[in-house]
Amino acid sequence: MAPVPSAPLGSIRASYQVLVPARGVGPLAVHEFAVLGFMTGGRGVLQQRGRHSMEAGDVFVIPSGERHRLIEGQSPEAWGIRFAPACFGHGGLEGLLTPFTRVSFGASPILRITPDRQEPLHRLCAELERETTRSGARHAELAAQSLLTLILTEVSRANCKEMGAAAQLSPSLTSRALRFIEENCLEPISLRDVANALERSPAHVATTVKQATGKTVLEWIISGRLTEARRRLLHTDERIDIIAERVGYADPNHFIRMFRRVHGVTPSAYRARAQGKAKAPAEPLGRSSRSSRPIAESASAARASSSEG
Repeated sequence: MAPVPSAPLGSIRASYQVLVPARGVGPLAVHEFAVLGFMTGGRGVLQQRGRHSMEAGDVFVIPSGERHRLIEGQSPEAWGIRFAPACFGHGGLEGLLTPFTRVSFGASPILRITPDRQEPLHRLCAELERETTRSGARHAELAAQSLLTLILTEVSRANCKEMGAAAQLSPSLTSRALRFIEENCLEPISLRDVANALERSPAHVATTVKQATGKTVLEWIISGRLTEARRRLLHTDERIDIIAERVGYADPNHFIRMFRRVHGVTPSAYRARAQGKAKAPAEPLGRSSRSSRPIAESASAARASSSEG
């Protein structure tokens, strides 16, 4: 599958991609952010707690921390969207993240979009890509959040058709831990708080999350906090000490040290660098075909190519 980098260019990113199946038996990918894909052409097989076939018109849902990879593909093309749930699932919008919650609890990651909604979803994804690559554009983040809300609404409507099976889902300890972290990482929480919420020992939670995701509980907490910190640095004029407090750090100096350890620069330098590049065109997310063909045209082209082969 084409890489979906976590480049700190904002909490929402989108691009049109030609998906590339993994070669050989390598490690599965794990992202610190949530990924939503909308297949517009070809076919593929997603490995994510099992094997899942997908084709044009399908949406695939990858929660943060979920191991996955594309293992087969026949000219698969898709819109890829990544976003940080900790920066989005607030203000009454939490319900739109239900498809991700259900997948993390064991539901299928593949959802079918009805034919009459595929073209509208394609246009929303294209507009989201335009907004998220307009570096420094006024109100770009607000526009991106609005478009992502509409996209998640389309996906949630498709998800509602499968809600009857919700009672049969049994969330894993790791899924519950990551969900708690996403919802509370901007508070001054620790491993012990996560463990208490799950009614497990800190050692057990730490080992389980590390084995399942390759990252520690603290690393997941820091990831959520710094994602929100980057968003505020890019899109607000708040002072560094104010940002530190709002992302869970009572000591601004500790926040600055943590930020520099992860990003190699201080928050102030990061903000200055981003403002200096505001006029430069942003790079597209991952490998992109830059195609804007309607989904129906992409699907028919893929079928024609398959029949010729």
